Amino acid sequence: MKAEKDKEMMRELAWFRYTLRRFLRFSEKAARACGVTPQQHQLMLGIAGHTENGRATISELAEFLQERNNSVVGLVERAVDSGLVRRSAGKTDRRQVVVTLTPRGEEILSTLTHLHHDEVRRLRAGFLRNQMRDEKPSRARRKSA
Repeated sequence: MKAEKDKEMMRELAWFRYTLRRFLRFSEKAARACGVTPQQHQLMLGIAGHTENGRATISELAEFLQERNNSVVGLVERAVDSGLVRRSAGKTDRRQVVVTLTPRGEEILSTLTHLHHDEVRRLRAGFLRNQMRDEKPSRARRKSA
C-alpha cells in the first residue's frame, strides 16, 4: 500500500514538474517573441507586480528574482540600455536605487501579461482535470473498502 502511494505521489510530482517546465518554456519563448530576454520579462514583472506601487528597489527585485543584488544591478543596467526601465535615486535615501518601467516596458509587459494569463488559465484547467481524474479512483476505492 505504501509503495503504491509513493508511486502515486511520484507521478503527481513528475507531472507537476513537467507542467511547470512547459510553462517556463512557454514564458521564455513569449518573452523572446516580444523582443526581450526572459530575465528582462521577470524584472519588469517584479517592478510592476511584486510591490503595489509600480516601482521597486534593487533589494526588492533581488528578493523577487531570487538573485544577488549585484546580479540585479547588471540586469537593470541592460534593461535601462534597452529602454525598458528607468533608474533613479530614492527620495528619502539617495543611496537607494528605485526602478520603474518606461512606457515601452509597460507596453511589452502588458502584451506578455495577456499571453501568460491565457496560458495560466489553460494550465489551471489541466490541473483541475487531473485532480478530478485522480480523485475519482480514490473515491471508488473508498466505497469498495
